[in-house]
Amino acid sequence: MWGLYIGCTAAVLLVLFILTVLVCFLLVFYSKKRKPLGPDEYEIPEGEIYEVYRDEMIAWMKDIRAMNRESVSIKSRDGLTLRGKYYECKKGAPLEILFHGYRGNSERDLCGGVHRCFNLGRNALIVDHRASGESDGHVITFGIKERFDCIDWINFAIEKFGPNTKIIITGISMGAATVMMALNEQLPREVVSVLADCGYTSPKEIIKKVMGDLKLPAKIFYPLVRLGAIIFGGFNLEEVCALDGVKKSDLPIIFIHGDGDDFVPCDMSRELYAAAKSEKKLLHIVPGVGHGLAFPADQEGYYAALRKFEEEHKFLD
Repeated sequence: MWGLYIGCTAAVLLVLFILTVLVCFLLVFYSKKRKPLGPDEYEIPEGEIYEVYRDEMIAWMKDIRAMNRESVSIKSRDGLTLRGKYYECKKGAPLEILFHGYRGNSERDLCGGVHRCFNLGRNALIVDHRASGESDGHVITFGIKERFDCIDWINFAIEKFGPNTKIIITGISMGAATVMMALNEQLPREVVSVLADCGYTSPKEIIKKVMGDLKLPAKIFYPLVRLGAIIFGGFNLEEVCALDGVKKSDLPIIFIHGDGDDFVPCDMSRELYAAAKSEKKLLHIVPGVGHGLAFPADQEGYYAALRKFEEEHKFLD
C-alpha cells in the first residue's frame, strides 16, 4: 500500500515538474501565430521610452513600405521558410544584412536601419527571425539556431549578388547577439564587418538578468528554462554565446549601446568589446539612452561613429 502511495505521489510530482518546465518554455521561447498588420497599422515597442520616438518610427515605417523593395525568402536548415525584404540603394554597393530583436520584427526594429544604410550608400536586407514577423516557426532560441539562419542569409546574398559582394552583418539586441554568435562558425570571406547594437553576452546571462528584474530566483528558474529549451525546443541555451564569438573573430566589429539601457545592460557591450580578439574594434556609448534607441536618440553621433570606424579600418575599400 505504501509503495503504491509513494509511486502515485512521485508520478504527480513528476507531472507537476514537467508542467512547470513547459510553462517556463512557453513564457520565454514560444511565439504564437503573428497577425499581419493592416496598411494603416504600425507596431511600436512597448514602454514609455519609445513614445518619444513614435512619430519618427512611424514615418520610417511608412517610408520603407512605400520604397521599392524585393520580398525574398530562404529555407532554414530545419525546414522553416524565413522571409526578408531587400532595398537597393545602388547596384553593386556594399550590403548590410540586418537582424531584429527579441519578439520584434524587421519592420519595427530595422526601419531606421534601412534609412541609415541608404545614407551610407549601402544596400539593405532586413530579415524576420524564425518565429517572428512573416517568417515561419514558433520557437525563439535567443540566437542559438538563429546564428545558422544568419549564415544561410549570408550565403543567399552571395548567391544572389555574386561573390566578392561586401557584406556587413548587423543586429540590434537579440539580433546583435545572433550575428556575434555566428562568429563562432566559419563565415564566407565576403563578410567584412559586424555591427552589434545593444547585444547581450549570452542567452544565459540575459535570461538570468531579466529573472532578477522580475524578482525570480535565477538559481531555481534558470535551470527550468534551460531544460524546457532542451526538451521542448530542441536546443541548448549554453551551446554557444556571443562572448565566445567575438573572442574567435578577427573581423572588424563596432559595438554600440546606450548607457541608460535597463534591459540589456551597457556593461555587456563593454565586456564584449574588452573580450573581442579583433584589433579592428570600436565601442560607441550613447549617454542616457535606453534599449535599442541609440540611433533614434543620436543619429549624428551614430553616423559619426560608423564613418570613423569605416575610415580607420578600410573594410569597404
